[in-house]
Amino acid sequence: MEIEHPGGRAAAVGEDGDDDVSPVEQVRLTVPTTDDPDMPVWTFRMWTIGVVSCALLSFFNQFFAYRSEPIVISQITVQVAALPVGHFMARVLPDRKFTVLGREWSLNPGPFNVKEHVLICIFANAGTAFGNGGAYAISIITIIKAFYRRKISFVTSLLLIITTQVLGYGWAGLMRKYVVEPAQMWWPQSLVQVSLLRALHEKENRRMTRGKFFLIALICSFTWYTVPGYLFPTLAAVSWVCWAFPKSITMQQIGSGMDGLGIGAFTLDWSVVASFLGSPLVSPFFATANIVVGFVLLVYIIVPACYWGFDLYNASTFPIFSTDLFTGGGQMYNISAIVNDRFEIDMAAYSQQGKIHLSLFFAISYGLGFATIASTLSHVALFYGKEMYQRFRESYKGKADVHTRMMRRYDDIPNWWFYAMLTVTVALALVLCTVFKDEVQLPWWGLLFACAMAFVFTLPISVITATTNMTPGLNIITEYCMGLIMPGKPIANVCFKVYGYMSMNQSVSFLQDFKLGHYMKVPPRSMFLVQFIGTVVASTVNTVVAWWLLTTVPHICEKDLLPQGSPWTCPGDHVFFDASVIWGLVGPRRIFGPLGYYNALNWFFVGGLIGPVIVWLVARALPAHARWISLVNLPVLLGATGNMPPASTLNFTAWCFVGTVFNFFVFRYRKGWWQRYNYVLSAAMDAGVAIMGVVIYFALGMGGHQLDWWGSQGEHCDLATCPTARGVQVDGCPVL
Repeated sequence: MEIEHPGGRAAAVGEDGDDDVSPVEQVRLTVPTTDDPDMPVWTFRMWTIGVVSCALLSFFNQFFAYRSEPIVISQITVQVAALPVGHFMARVLPDRKFTVLGREWSLNPGPFNVKEHVLICIFANAGTAFGNGGAYAISIITIIKAFYRRKISFVTSLLLIITTQVLGYGWAGLMRKYVVEPAQMWWPQSLVQVSLLRALHEKENRRMTRGKFFLIALICSFTWYTVPGYLFPTLAAVSWVCWAFPKSITMQQIGSGMDGLGIGAFTLDWSVVASFLGSPLVSPFFATANIVVGFVLLVYIIVPACYWGFDLYNASTFPIFSTDLFTGGGQMYNISAIVNDRFEIDMAAYSQQGKIHLSLFFAISYGLGFATIASTLSHVALFYGKEMYQRFRESYKGKADVHTRMMRRYDDIPNWWFYAMLTVTVALALVLCTVFKDEVQLPWWGLLFACAMAFVFTLPISVITATTNMTPGLNIITEYCMGLIMPGKPIANVCFKVYGYMSMNQSVSFLQDFKLGHYMKVPPRSMFLVQFIGTVVASTVNTVVAWWLLTTVPHICEKDLLPQGSPWTCPGDHVFFDASVIWGLVGPRRIFGPLGYYNALNWFFVGGLIGPVIVWLVARALPAHARWISLVNLPVLLGATGNMPPASTLNFTAWCFVGTVFNFFVFRYRKGWWQRYNYVLSAAMDAGVAIMGVVIYFALGMGGHQLDWWGSQGEHCDLATCPTARGVQVDGCPVL
């Protein structure tokens, strides 16, 4: 592959020989082994388009995050829109040269090129909080102001958001040699960006070029989304079993795709397919197969047996699938009644209301979360430990692959840049935990403990993400640890969680963007500065938008007080609030410890730690089958349902089906088509839904032009959220 660049040169590194062939087939089929080092990247148009797109995505994604159907506008939208804007600026900007600080610059150094485009994508990725929509720590501000109804200052909020988003970058940069440079660390998600960038910039002599295919798929996705997105929303979750049994709680629990097991349910909405797990076209099939096994094991074996067979933890008293917290009688738990004036638990009120109960699905999901984090450590140590150790010992002597050798022509980032960033960010976070401690509750030692946890897990989780496209989270283990150390302080708990979990998550995202730059041969120093500046811009905009909505929208996030049909229900923040109650306010000892009902779930830690050891021993004992046995990835298998809830069974069944079709059957039997169009199709589907989602909201949603008919009233499985125990009275449910 050669990217057009008038006046430059396209350098290919040794096109003959095995040294220039990636050991990963998907990389060989997608990533070019050529480079033009003369392409300008530090340009006026890159900065202009990048900063503006970062700010706009931050605004829109934070705005949508509070709505009942949150839409994440991904960087792909900007990736597509930036191309015509870049070409337009290349045509109209003056090409006169001038000197600044001894260097010659120009507003228009030549044609808009692919490396500028990559850096704009990095800016845009920061604007989407690396695919999460808005900054995760915004939920802390939301639950303080909208759920607990307490006060936090804007300065404290801004400092909290920026430090949690940037903190992990300091140590992530030091790990590039182990998870960016090795060819085996191939980061599947980055291949989507590479494929789309090639489609947009390459010239192809064929009837159906990648660019033409992308445009056709984009128009189809954009047009079709008007049906499930506005005209006929029921098509997003077609749960026909509920229609066949309109008065049966059990059958609706079985058939509901949104609130039940999803038997027979299907969707015609790409946003449902790609929600929570990302595009299924990106995930390699072995990772998809692990998720299928984990999903089937939980949803169709464990949960039905425990709910209907054993009535484990009085499961029938509660809905089968719910994130809500309940009393022992099946009623909703009144959280505000057990919080005192000091923002701590009121033990007298707690004793009067009784212990907190969870739905069976919610409880088992926490157990699997325990097993996932434990299995991550043992899996990476056994299956990748030797390789990482060799990389550590031979980091400056090991044989580099073609892409790593090509990147050595560019100046590397000095380590002191990362040390300085880490020092400054930790210092600012310590100011937050001392000067503003009354607002965040987190002591200084809690901050350092959270940093240590994030640092320890960054490398193994980066390896998991780089090879499977799945990222196990630290949210549960961080909540658990702080809940044991400081029970009764909900804000301290969520602050500890965000510093521990998001520092690790941001580190992994930082490294993933570096792999994109590695594949596209973008100078590392440019990548670093764009990632850092983009994150600060996005964090600031996220905070301003959240503050604006929380102070201007009446009863935001209060579902019982909002007007009928109001979209400001904050579904993600409700889950975050529940977690603050479980782990922070009440504490794990009163739920998962000796004072609660769910202490047996702690054995999942032991099972998760031992599981990879068994797989590794079996692979060693059966060397003839070791290749496929080693593909049994327990962190992915056990963490398959980590997003459930709030993700539904339909999200998973649709994702698994589409992923199997494209990454097994199409990849196996139509490899040429897969090589050329698979990742392009993924990008087009995401972009079409994102763009039409914005158009529908601003053209119809803001004016209140909503349709009201049978096809716009959800999946029609109202009884799926009812309990099945006899004598339990719940509003809207029949008493059995």
